[in-house]
Amino acid sequence: MTGKKLIISALVLALAQIGFLSWIIAGRAAILRNGKEVLLKVEPVDPRDLLRGDYISLNNNISRIPVKLIANVPQGKSTSDDTSIVIRLKKGPDGYWQPTVAWFGQAPAQPGPDEADIAGRIAEGWGLRDVDATIAPDYGIDRFYLPEGQGVAIQDDMRVRPFGIKLALASDGTAQIKALVDGDKTLFEEPLY
Repeated sequence: MTGKKLIISALVLALAQIGFLSWIIAGRAAILRNGKEVLLKVEPVDPRDLLRGDYISLNNNISRIPVKLIANVPQGKSTSDDTSIVIRLKKGPDGYWQPTVAWFGQAPAQPGPDEADIAGRIAEGWGLRDVDATIAPDYGIDRFYLPEGQGVAIQDDMRVRPFGIKLALASDGTAQIKALVDGDKTLFEEPLY
């Protein structure tokens, strides 16, 4: 009897793990398939990870948010807590989306038709008193993996002309990188699965 129970327990555990992984993959695919698409300007930081292969570590035009854009900084609050932040983006005339306003916690209203919200996290300790200061939210979109051997060439190209990333944004502001673009040309697109 113990052998049967062990096999059944192992099968139940394996099915639970497969179900959990499938749920994560399906959630990511749903954002990529149905999310609102926005385009951000990017610049390279580092093209290689010896253990993971080529990637571009990205700084984008929403990597640093001016404190003056945060609409709900509590009176007398001098530094940030480890908290969530929502940044409202609006499409610019050049096709790239720019931050217009931000809120700690949740946005007070839904974005308009030409707007989108991206959700991130702010670490503890960012200064909030100086309106000229900036904070660096973490959106989980700071790396884009490339086919082997192409990271350095793309990094060099990024230094001479603008590149961008297309994001897919879920209704709750969760972001997934959809594609790396060079002007109007899509260089690499993330598969749904």
